[in-house]
Amino acid sequence: MTENYLPLAYLNAWEYCPRRFYWKYVLGEMADNEHIVFGRHLHRNIDEPAQFKEGDKLIYQQQWVWSDRLQVKGLIDAVEETDEELVPIEYKKGRMANHLNDHFQLCAAAICLEENLIKTITYGEIFYHANRRRQRVQFTSQLRHLTEESIKLAHLAVNQPMPSPIDNAKKCRDCSLKNLCLPSEIKYIKTCAEQ
Repeated sequence: MTENYLPLAYLNAWEYCPRRFYWKYVLGEMADNEHIVFGRHLHRNIDEPAQFKEGDKLIYQQQWVWSDRLQVKGLIDAVEETDEELVPIEYKKGRMANHLNDHFQLCAAAICLEENLIKTITYGEIFYHANRRRQRVQFTSQLRHLTEESIKLAHLAVNQPMPSPIDNAKKCRDCSLKNLCLPSEIKYIKTCAEQ
């Protein structure tokens, strides 16, 4: 049974902000903001399972993946197959940068594919809508290790108290759960209590 398996999308939330992960995964709280709505709008064309050819590539859209070893599961936006090479693809609305949360999600999906297909996957790609370009992510031993460590920490966090808000103004500003989480207010209360 996979009901206790961590969804890959929540691994992304964990790396973005452990408190966001806790609100979403443990407490089941969701909220929309302009980033979520726009991202959902951009995903509308790839949210249906499909299989089609594009030149010499066979593309599998919305592929279900899982790892019994890591106890994770989820959907990957697409997997491209060429000459027996598999390349997992994720689509994101933002700008290309070193977003570890996106890299961890993609790497975890690759590990799931490898476990079930007994095949090594060396890299994946993330299409960033704001740049209209793909970023190649090499699945190095370091990235694999960090991804697996992040998965372990996320599993452990489920049975722990809610984490404190992170101290990252940009992440908090863009977070759909900001009005529920109240990071500035909690920081203010803690500062007052320390005086």
